[in-house]
Amino acid sequence: MSQDNSRLPDVFYTAIRQELEAQPGGIREHDLISALKARGFFEFLPPPPADPIHLFRAHFLLFNALYTLRDRLTSSKQGLLEIGPLSIRCLPWSAGEVSLTTPDPLRSYYLDWNNLDGATEDDVCNLIASFWKQLGKFDNRGEALAELGLADPVDDETIKLTWRRLAMEHHPDRGGDTDRLKTINAAIDRLMK
Repeated sequence: MSQDNSRLPDVFYTAIRQELEAQPGGIREHDLISALKARGFFEFLPPPPADPIHLFRAHFLLFNALYTLRDRLTSSKQGLLEIGPLSIRCLPWSAGEVSLTTPDPLRSYYLDWNNLDGATEDDVCNLIASFWKQLGKFDNRGEALAELGLADPVDDETIKLTWRRLAMEHHPDRGGDTDRLKTINAAIDRLMK
């Protein structure tokens, strides 16, 4: 058992490191899970198409291990682990890069075993639906921001304040253009849905 009270065996972390070292340019989550399954891990995962609860369990276990491994590598100055939505990769240790790393809000989620232990099939389906809803929020985000005269990075509060200002400026009751107001309102709807 590892020092961080992980439920996962050290051999799992070793296998992940080996797979990451074999793919220095990065590897996608699906490919990493497939490679680990071929090594005998994720025995509970049936052949595709797997149901959501099994996929969630494999995903959670992998990301728990990745965040734990990232903490281990960073604290021992052995490397830096980038965990991204499209690529996971291990980089050589660099103290300067550690200081530039931004906090990852998902880390605490994946390191909390309660999020796996209490997950039901309904919970997983709701998580997936929420994910797709959030993803839809970013469809044409750049275009919608441009309609408001903004560009990323920008926070929701700035978006709302800009929209209010533009809506008042272009409101027909104030001599504004109805079509422009419709465009502005459509942009805010895309950004805040």
